[in-house]
Amino acid sequence: MTEDKVFVTQEGYNKLQEELQYLKGPKKRKLAKKLKEASEHGDLRENSEFLYTKDELNMVEARIRELKDTLKNAQIISTTNVSTDKVRIGTTVKVKDLEFGDTIDYMIVGSTESDPEEGKIANDTPMGKALLNNKVGDIVKVEVPVGTIEFEILAIKDK
Repeated sequence: MTEDKVFVTQEGYNKLQEELQYLKGPKKRKLAKKLKEASEHGDLRENSEFLYTKDELNMVEARIRELKDTLKNAQIISTTNVSTDKVRIGTTVKVKDLEFGDTIDYMIVGSTESDPEEGKIANDTPMGKALLNNKVGDIVKVEVPVGTIEFEILAIKDK
């Protein structure tokens, strides 16, 4: 288990807690019932339903341990009343792709909340690392598999 701090917004923390409660309660009960039913179908070594359900239960247990560890090490970050003098976790940054001219808004979050399709990028991704601690007007370079992309920081705001 890790002792590293995990940065997470209050919303993200609540979602992790909800997932943990679901897995510990309804999901485990459902799998336990399914396991019991499958165990009644003959030799367990050749019972694919039993073996599959047992594997699924092991994965749920592993996820429960992971969630507990994450929540234990969570450091909740604010997304309101955050200083906007530079990009930091919890801020939303508007950037302009200097090659194509597109503008995009990204909220900088911890790794457990990363969802690029929702405009949330983790602080430990190449894009997140490149943006952190920069100011409006700065040009940042992001190394990606196909090369380097340059962005200009147009605005930094809190939620």
